[in-house]
Amino acid sequence: MTKPGGKKALPAPKTGRGESTRRKILDAAKRDIGRKGFGEASVSTITAEAGVGQGTFYIYFRSKEDVMRELVLHMGRQLRQHLTEATAGAKSRQEAEKLGLRAFIQFVRKDPDLYRVVEESQFVDAAIYRSYYTEFARGYGAALATAEQRGEMRPGKQSGHIEVRAWMLMGIAVFLGQRYGLWEPKAPLEAVVDTAMDALTQGMFK
Repeated sequence: MTKPGGKKALPAPKTGRGESTRRKILDAAKRDIGRKGFGEASVSTITAEAGVGQGTFYIYFRSKEDVMRELVLHMGRQLRQHLTEATAGAKSRQEAEKLGLRAFIQFVRKDPDLYRVVEESQFVDAAIYRSYYTEFARGYGAALATAEQRGEMRPGKQSGHIEVRAWMLMGIAVFLGQRYGLWEPKAPLEAVVDTAMDALTQGMFK
């Protein structure tokens, strides 16, 4: 099996104890890389944080880069599940956008280290960073296309407009997540979400 970015995956642990150890290493790497940056983190600091020997690290991962790639994939899975659950009760695409934006910023506030790991990955493995966003955009675009077919969105006038809209909405979420999830996590969340939704639903230009 090959991961996004062209890296061959290591075999999964065969026991519950092995999976638990692997998870401890990933959690330690998330904290170490998220707080200090990829350059300052090391296998020795990660294993010390996890409470395992360096030899144990290499049973599960080839390198620090391997750990980062796995964390990026992990965040992608976690975030998609989180947003799916948060928007499950939405009665329209507009409501889903509002619930999803709020849930995304809450996700960043709850696990800022993991969010920072993803942003760090662009300087370590551009392919995994790009894959993270393109995978997300693919699913996002499919949801927007369905909403357009149902008449919940204004039809676009240009070819490829669904893809452009998906990336535009992702960009809004990414930077609001950075500002109000990482930098100002105590800012009033509802005011941020309502302001963004007003711009999306009412427009900004006369």
